[in-house]
Amino acid sequence: MRFANQAISVNPCGFTEGKRMTIRTLKNLVASAALVALLPLISIAQEAAEEPPAMVIAVPQATSADDLLEKVRAGFNVEKREDAAREKRFVGARDDQQQMLADARAKEAREEARSQALEKTYQENEVTIQELEAALELRMGNLGELFGVTRQMAGDTRGNVEASITTSQFGRERVEFLENLGKSKELPSIAELERLWAEMLNEMNEQGKIVSYEAEVYTATGINKQTVTRAGVFTVVADGAYLLWDSNEGKLQTLSRQPPSRFLDTVGEYEAGGEGLTGLAVDPSRGSLLAVLIESRDLIERLPEGGAVGYTVITLGILAGLLGIFKMVQLFIVGRKVAAQKKNSRPDTSNPLGRILAVAADNPDADREQLELMLDEVVLRESGKLESFIWLVRIVSVVAPLMGLLGTVTGMIRTFQSITLFGAGDPRMMAGGISEALVTTMLGLVTAIPLVLLHAALANNTKKIVDTLDEQSAGLIAQQE
Repeated sequence: MRFANQAISVNPCGFTEGKRMTIRTLKNLVASAALVALLPLISIAQEAAEEPPAMVIAVPQATSADDLLEKVRAGFNVEKREDAAREKRFVGARDDQQQMLADARAKEAREEARSQALEKTYQENEVTIQELEAALELRMGNLGELFGVTRQMAGDTRGNVEASITTSQFGRERVEFLENLGKSKELPSIAELERLWAEMLNEMNEQGKIVSYEAEVYTATGINKQTVTRAGVFTVVADGAYLLWDSNEGKLQTLSRQPPSRFLDTVGEYEAGGEGLTGLAVDPSRGSLLAVLIESRDLIERLPEGGAVGYTVITLGILAGLLGIFKMVQLFIVGRKVAAQKKNSRPDTSNPLGRILAVAADNPDADREQLELMLDEVVLRESGKLESFIWLVRIVSVVAPLMGLLGTVTGMIRTFQSITLFGAGDPRMMAGGISEALVTTMLGLVTAIPLVLLHAALANNTKKIVDTLDEQSAGLIAQQE
């Protein structure tokens, strides 16, 4: 083998220039090959993170270019084996999915066939049911109409019996019977028809009876066993008080408050009465009127609705009334003493006429004019004493209606304020103001009317006594020479 003559330069490390170029080129090739080989290894590492960990083999580091090339080739072989294994797994998974798809389609076909079979069976059953219902209706004939009437009568009777006071005596067993009969979808038996007829007759018969029996009564303190008296189906009483039948709860209960005394007084007389006729207030509405009566309020219960104006009117009326009564008693006593003095010529200074006679008796030498002036002075003084504080009664009798009118105005102002804020849709929102307006007006009139009459009586009695004093003083002057 021949070699061309070449100029060979030697570097300090001992390598020639040509050899240096060959090594550099080899290094570039090895680096590129290593990079290409590392890309599949990176992909394998990513898949290994998702797959079960495999056995790791420690590979010694390359010491030369030949070793590196050999390792690159070994990496290619490993990659090829991994790719083949992955491909095998993918093919196996694809086959499994195909099998699952085939199974699902087969199951769908089976269920579709089953659904069609059930649909056919349902349609056949519908036809059979219609045929059977037609046959049943044909066989029942008039019994179907009887069945409908029985259910209707049982339902109506059940409502009447449940709301009736007689249930407190006979219990709720008959209510349950009527309810079951009304809901039943079978033909009633002869026994059930006879019992329905008997219950209807029994309810009609009990409406005209007055019966006393033991029953449980719900009170505020608990359940008490009491002897109650039932007047037909209208009223039930016990221990001098009215009871209320609660059909929703199915129990007798005491009222939160009793009706007015004109109705309550008849209960005691009725329970204490013998075989003779005795009056009793009954509720023909079976409790509705009684519930309204116990909700109605009397004058004392309505007083708080008058507010401050109402209480002021009441206070002034009471004070003026007491003062008027005191003055009436005083004038009655003075009138009796004056009448007694008229029959006695001896002056008694404990009464006005006696004091006037005493002035005339103490001044026998006074002339007519002087005596007249003295007597006029005494009459004026006594008249002032008799008429004292009567003006207060008159003032209150005039002011009371005005204050009632003031309460009416304030109550209507409250009503219009409620309408402005909440509208006129709910009457209860306006009830407070209207109640104040009406109650204060009522209180003003109730206070004023008796005070006007009382003032008239006081003024009349005072005038009689003053007229007597004027008459007697005039007679004394006429006797003076």
